[in-house]
Amino acid sequence: MTKKMRISKVYTKFGDKGETMLVGGETISKNSDRVIAYGDIDELNSSLGVASSGNISADVKKIINMVQNDLFIIGADLASTKQTKVPRIKKTKINKLEKTIDKYNAEVGPLKEFILPSGSLVGSHLHLARTICRRAERHIVSLGEIEWVNPNVLIYINRLSDLLFVLARHQNKLSHEGEVFVNFKK
Repeated sequence: MTKKMRISKVYTKFGDKGETMLVGGETISKNSDRVIAYGDIDELNSSLGVASSGNISADVKKIINMVQNDLFIIGADLASTKQTKVPRIKKTKINKLEKTIDKYNAEVGPLKEFILPSGSLVGSHLHLARTICRRAERHIVSLGEIEWVNPNVLIYINRLSDLLFVLARHQNKLSHEGEVFVNFKK
């Protein structure tokens, strides 16, 4: 049985001077590439919480819960150096995302036109989460250019943005609100 971490105090005053501590104890600026990257992951996780609170199918809610747990691991992965022992995202998680993408992509069918990030409320929230995911991906790439990043993190986040796109389409199909196509003729 794994020991659960308990937070006994919400504020520590440690960050009052613009610094924070990585998982391994190293102190860095809150404006560092590493903190920005795992901050994006935290924002993405929160946005998925908003999406899952809507009128969402049970199967998609289960997928989002799985992803939110994975994002917590990715946050810890990004908040630590290579030498720090933390749970790390593994290839098996990426494989699971790919299978899920394939399943839902087959259901919604091929995309024949560009679509606007809209539709149902949940579909729109999933599109928003997708764009946050893409920003996180860009920041993880920037971090990886100057420091070590678990290569599986970048692959997972890349696949996750694809999954969020497909799930947004799926939710829009379920809601019967459909997709809104880009009108290039206006």
